[in-house]
Amino acid sequence: MKTFGGPAALSALLAFNAGFVDTAGFLGLAGLFTAHVTGNFVTLGAALLLDNHGIIGKSLALPEFILVIALARVAGTAMRARNMPVLRVLMATKVALLFAFFALATGFGPFPNPDSPVALLTGFAAIAAMALQNAVQRVHFASLPPTTLMTGSTTQATIDAVDLLMGAEPKAAAQIRTRFGRLSFSIFYFAAGCAVSALLYWLAGFWCLIVPVLVGVATVFTRVETK
Repeated sequence: MKTFGGPAALSALLAFNAGFVDTAGFLGLAGLFTAHVTGNFVTLGAALLLDNHGIIGKSLALPEFILVIALARVAGTAMRARNMPVLRVLMATKVALLFAFFALATGFGPFPNPDSPVALLTGFAAIAAMALQNAVQRVHFASLPPTTLMTGSTTQATIDAVDLLMGAEPKAAAQIRTRFGRLSFSIFYFAAGCAVSALLYWLAGFWCLIVPVLVGVATVFTRVETK
């Protein structure tokens, strides 16, 4: 089976998809974060105060995120013991979840009540896909910069930029420069995913979710060394 790309290509695709899915979920599911679920603590607090919809989905986002990661770890360990292609199976499962997000959103959305069963199921599909992406990256692509949560990446990139401008030691400068480039690359593609998602959601609604499905398929065939 042919593959393409490398670590840089995979990082770009994963970061783009995370930004895209997170933005589409936020816009279409009453402020639900799907890629970095801790943001749901903030929106949950706002929903409770303002008596808005979406309280159930935001309350269950983190437990679901944790459960999916735990299941991915157990499944990965079991498949590895049987010499199965763990990475390919998990990545394909993530694509299936992204397709479920697309199919449910286009088939039943928009959702006037984000706490309705079908709206919750739609959000859960997106959260599961992003949880699986986080688990796969942490286990198989730990050397890549984070692709879903940009706070830490932005902090480190800013520190690296200041160190380089102040004149870091030559021996350390090369390492700092490499890290800064990789982090900036990930931040850029995450932001690009957010921007493209917002534009396409405005133009086509939930139909824009075919994009992360296709990008997800591309990640399955991206060549990269794994742990």
